[in-house]
Amino acid sequence: MNLRILIPLLCGTLLSFVSFGQQDSNRLLSFEDYMLRVKTHHPLAIQANLQKQKGDASVLQARGGFDPKAFADVAQKYFDDKQYYSVADGGLKIPTWFGLEIKGGYEQNQGVFLNPENTTPGAGLWYAGLSLPIGQGLFIDERRAELRQAQLYRESTTAMQNAMMNELLYMAGKTYWDWFMAYNSLKVYEEAYQLAIQRFEGVKQSASLGDKPAIDTLEAGIQVQNRQLGLQQAQLEFANTTALLSVYLWDEGMIPLEVAEGTIPQSAKMLEPLPVQPAMYLLLDSLVTGHPELVQYQFKIEQLEIEKRWKKEQLKPIVNLNYNALTEAIQENPLAEYSPNNYKWGVSFSMPILLRKERGAVRLADLKIQEAELDIASKTATLGYKAIASLNEWSNTADQVVLYTRTVRDYNGLLNGERQMFEGGESSLFMVNSRELGYINAQLKLIELLAKNRKASLATSYSLGILN
Repeated sequence: MNLRILIPLLCGTLLSFVSFGQQDSNRLLSFEDYMLRVKTHHPLAIQANLQKQKGDASVLQARGGFDPKAFADVAQKYFDDKQYYSVADGGLKIPTWFGLEIKGGYEQNQGVFLNPENTTPGAGLWYAGLSLPIGQGLFIDERRAELRQAQLYRESTTAMQNAMMNELLYMAGKTYWDWFMAYNSLKVYEEAYQLAIQRFEGVKQSASLGDKPAIDTLEAGIQVQNRQLGLQQAQLEFANTTALLSVYLWDEGMIPLEVAEGTIPQSAKMLEPLPVQPAMYLLLDSLVTGHPELVQYQFKIEQLEIEKRWKKEQLKPIVNLNYNALTEAIQENPLAEYSPNNYKWGVSFSMPILLRKERGAVRLADLKIQEAELDIASKTATLGYKAIASLNEWSNTADQVVLYTRTVRDYNGLLNGERQMFEGGESSLFMVNSRELGYINAQLKLIELLAKNRKASLATSYSLGILN
């Protein structure tokens, strides 16, 4: 081949490799560094960390149902210059975990028209006693049900946190590998475009000297236009994936960041196929107990079981037994005149006749449990399928990367051979372009397979719920 054609082609190839090397020397954002920043600073990651605090707050709120309560009740009536009555009662109530309520207080009542049953000694009357539910509320009541449900909610917050992180890291990881594919594809198109320009200049010069037919310049020019179109599309894809990547990059204080100009992902040339880890298959057996979404369902069912137990308890009649020991305050000593013969007791009873409300509540609680069990069965099957499908794709793409690495090398060998034949006048520009197009497509396919391999690994971990 004429040196006037060969030299520009060699120069173009050299320039393209120099350009690629210069851009690869820019600041590298590795997948590990990127994911660490997402874990640390992304608002959803911070929100996930708040779940434990929400669980603690829920338990604190539920424990409030067992807080001691001070009470006071004062009522007086004056009319026609007479004090009809003055009724004062105050004290302390202490609920307990076992449904028993301890109550103590002081009562002082007086007046011209005081109800006789409210009559107390002049110094007032001290009392202390118990209130015990011996029907509904003996084994479980609303306070105990709410506290136990709050405790289960607090235990489930760890699974909630893991589920949120699992989702966030999966979406962020996919975005990185899309960015990786767009960047490395852009490098291929940049190199191809530069080669097309150099070939066009060489062919145009050769045609002007009569060494090549003029029609070859038209074909070389069309190749430049096609490569330019592909390059522009690759630039658009890289710009869009870079913008999307910025969505996941944040700094301390929830300050959004943008990908700095010149920041690049890992190079496809330096990335090896990632083989399937055998331990992943073992995790399939513990999917129900290990996946955070399924763990949340388990806690939900336990909470519903407690709700059902409380609803069943309400089918019982309300029977409350009350007892208060009484003593007159003598010289401010409430025990000075204490006698076991001074007391007040009573029993209260109530029960709906048809129990339709209570029976309906129990039935609804049963249906909620059945719904949750069906949800967990469906979710388990779906996640199991996704995990197996992801493992299959992971394994398949790892093999495909190995295979297609050899294919790219073979395409490159064909291209080099076709170029040598073209230089010796035994081939045409059309064949060189055809071989070059095959080589370009093979590189793009290899980049796509590398990205699929990493995304399949990510999808497997996501389906197993271990991205956190």
